[in-house]
Amino acid sequence: MKLSRSTLSVALLAALVAPAAHAEITLDVIGGSEVSFEGLVQADFYKFDTDTIDYGADSSSDLDGDDYLNELRRAELVLKGKGPGNVEWVLGYDAKDDKFLDVNAKYKFGNNSNHFIQLGQFKQPGATMEELSSTKNNDFISKSSITNSIGTARRLGMQYNVGDSNWGLTGSYFTRELTRNREHGNGYSVRGYWAPINEQGNIFHIGASYTDKDTDGDAIRLRARPMADMVSTRFVDTRTLEDADRNSVIGAEALWVTGPVKLQAEYMTTDVKRYGTSDDFSGDGFYVSGLWNITGETWGYKGGVPTTGLPDNPGVGMWQLGLRYDTIDLTDGDVVGGEMDSWTAGVNWYWRSNFKFMLNYVAVKQEKGELKDDPNILEARMQFFW
Repeated sequence: MKLSRSTLSVALLAALVAPAAHAEITLDVIGGSEVSFEGLVQADFYKFDTDTIDYGADSSSDLDGDDYLNELRRAELVLKGKGPGNVEWVLGYDAKDDKFLDVNAKYKFGNNSNHFIQLGQFKQPGATMEELSSTKNNDFISKSSITNSIGTARRLGMQYNVGDSNWGLTGSYFTRELTRNREHGNGYSVRGYWAPINEQGNIFHIGASYTDKDTDGDAIRLRARPMADMVSTRFVDTRTLEDADRNSVIGAEALWVTGPVKLQAEYMTTDVKRYGTSDDFSGDGFYVSGLWNITGETWGYKGGVPTTGLPDNPGVGMWQLGLRYDTIDLTDGDVVGGEMDSWTAGVNWYWRSNFKFMLNYVAVKQEKGELKDDPNILEARMQFFW
């Protein structure tokens, strides 16, 4: 499935002329299902103060010497349906990355939105809390290194969720990714969470997850970008680990919201079971982040993740300041994948109902044996969503 430029242009035009009071466009009622259309377009720009690597290259084999990258990051088009009855469905596609997003159907038991069964492709419960949150509300331009490198995101499968507004337990069985030539490997994933404090402007949440899956063709490769999503070269890289039987990941998470301040932290450890004479491999990483809504807004909470609302004053918008420390270690025994530590400082501006602008400064330190690479990156993102 590929979308032409003209198709994408029509979609963007439809969104621009839609009423700004609602993020989604209501289309029609078809077969008892209320169908709506959503979209997300992001354009990124990175300026590198490079150390030893040409991160501005268009690809690892096309070193152009540039110290910047600018490109469309996402062009997500999503159809959603509610009904008939307690059925909900979604069909999502990223025209930039040429891949399917969420493509699934959900049946909710009664009026409880946290008690359901779901079939199709969806984000696995063993992904990070950051990954399970809405992409359009990312706190920083690049997601954490554990989210991008260790967690299992969208796969085809089935999941069952039980809980209420304060707690939840999810279990899934999954196979490959829906888009051809992407991730493979059968597995299962579970996540549990609890919010003993859950009220407007005052939230405390803890959670844990576990994923176990087959590797793709008895091989696995773990690597991390230097906190810049479009970079093709990775300094931190285990290379391909052969004789890899299974990969498991344990995750822990915590969230605290008090008024206009949000603190969030996650930890993951990954283990690769290998056969023959190869030693097993272990790696881990975590991040701690803080966000402050200068304009006074707070966050909501749904399904074990924080939710971001619209600005209280659409004309002024919602302004945020953020700071994150991130680290990942992919060196274990004879496998020298490297280590990376980074600090990210950022400012976000949500303007009215459909626009968001982000500016980040990232300081990265990487080590791999005797080798070191310490780039600094200035990142900007313009976002339009409906």
